[in-house]
Amino acid sequence: MAIVSVALDARSYDIVIEQGALDRAGAHLAGYARKGRLVVVTDAHVAKAQLPRLEASLRAANVAVEPVILPPGEQTKSWRHLEELLDALLALEIERGDHVVALGGGVIGDLVGFAASILKRGCHFIQVPTTLLAQVDSSVGGKTAINARAGKNLIGSFYQPALVLIDPSTLDTLPVRETRAGYAEVVKYGLIDDPDFFAWCETEGDKLLAGDADAREYAIERSVAAKAKIVGEDERETSGRRALLNLGHTFGHALEADTGFSQTLLHGEGVAAGMALAFRYSARLGLCTTEDAERVTAHLKAMGLPYDLTSAHVTADGAALVAHMLHDKKMAAGTLPFLLARGIGKTFLSKDVALDDVAAFMDEDRAAA
Repeated sequence: MAIVSVALDARSYDIVIEQGALDRAGAHLAGYARKGRLVVVTDAHVAKAQLPRLEASLRAANVAVEPVILPPGEQTKSWRHLEELLDALLALEIERGDHVVALGGGVIGDLVGFAASILKRGCHFIQVPTTLLAQVDSSVGGKTAINARAGKNLIGSFYQPALVLIDPSTLDTLPVRETRAGYAEVVKYGLIDDPDFFAWCETEGDKLLAGDADAREYAIERSVAAKAKIVGEDERETSGRRALLNLGHTFGHALEADTGFSQTLLHGEGVAAGMALAFRYSARLGLCTTEDAERVTAHLKAMGLPYDLTSAHVTADGAALVAHMLHDKKMAAGTLPFLLARGIGKTFLSKDVALDDVAAFMDEDRAAA
């Protein structure tokens, strides 16, 4: 078992990483069950694959489980399902001192966290992420949100969980495509400021995708440790340090918007293509070498991830994709910050990128593919 702490003074919490943790959830979570009960929110897919394990362990610890089951998919991060969830929690008489358990991937974690932040002006919640993407990224750091017509994650709050409980064995039931999508967020930590970790990904990433337990646990622990450190330094993205975690996301969210936030392009797949685009754009600007950009593209391609507009199934031209970027929540005074790179492990925030040039780059990049 590994424990990584997120240091945020009174809002500090632990991330527990343990193979089989779901089967020992009673030991980890019983102390959070007021009146001997926990409400567990999940989706229909995870309810079949993982909820019985969690329920059995909690009941063995004399904790009653009240499940709330929502539809799977990105569309669940919506006003409609937020209202549905809040009504269910109110019907179950959740109080401010209670803890709601989010069992699932990034969609469930984001939705439950946002609901917890506004229910009775704030109750507690616990993240039990079941996808690789959620385990290495979205469950840590307190970003909660739903989507709007205008774009992804535009309505939300910063609201930290009380605990994150990660069981790598839940990845055994994931479709390979979902694991690949999550792997993009693993690679991201190497590209931000850890070139040695990116080199590890190049040599060991295939083992992680193949289900090697040691590779999984190593990647998860190193990823959450990196994110915990950044969140501890800049919880609300006020200094710009936490913004580095958005590498690939500005491009990626535009690609997701063009594909309708659908199964056509999963979030992690959009991030993968976005990171490759960010490095190739950086090379075009002379910020990093063409060799570094090609190395990033080659690794993502080798892992079966999208690496350009065509492999991401995006048909829009550069101008249309930039129009999606204008709805990005990071827009400030009409300027959209971009995460660019001076090399692998040398990501930085640029606030002087011309969007018409980004549009031209994307058109040129598609033509050169």
